[in-house]
Amino acid sequence: MTWQILGEGFSWETLDRQRDAAAAECAWTVAQGMLADPLLDLVLLDELTFPLKHAYLDIDLVLADIQNRPRHMHVVVTGRAASAVLIDAADTVTEMRDVKHAFRTGVRAQAGIDL
Repeated sequence: MTWQILGEGFSWETLDRQRDAAAAECAWTVAQGMLADPLLDLVLLDELTFPLKHAYLDIDLVLADIQNRPRHMHVVVTGRAASAVLIDAADTVTEMRDVKHAFRTGVRAQAGIDL
């Protein structure tokens, strides 16, 4: 298993949109390498919907990279507010919602739990 931590935290609290877009592009470069690797069976792209929603990444490029992966590879994309384009391209879509979350009571994100 290969594990990459490529994000910079809660981007909705950003003070520098250009930095966040650059970080997303760097992360996507790593993801592209993983999507092209025939030795991988599963690639999990956690919270990918956020950089797509905010146009930090080009949806057409992302979908092309996912569609051109090795045929045996499964790809899982997580995140809120997936676009209709992403949903249409997916084989399976699951919508989840939290019923209660500590963040709403002021508890900051915790390593190993939320990130």
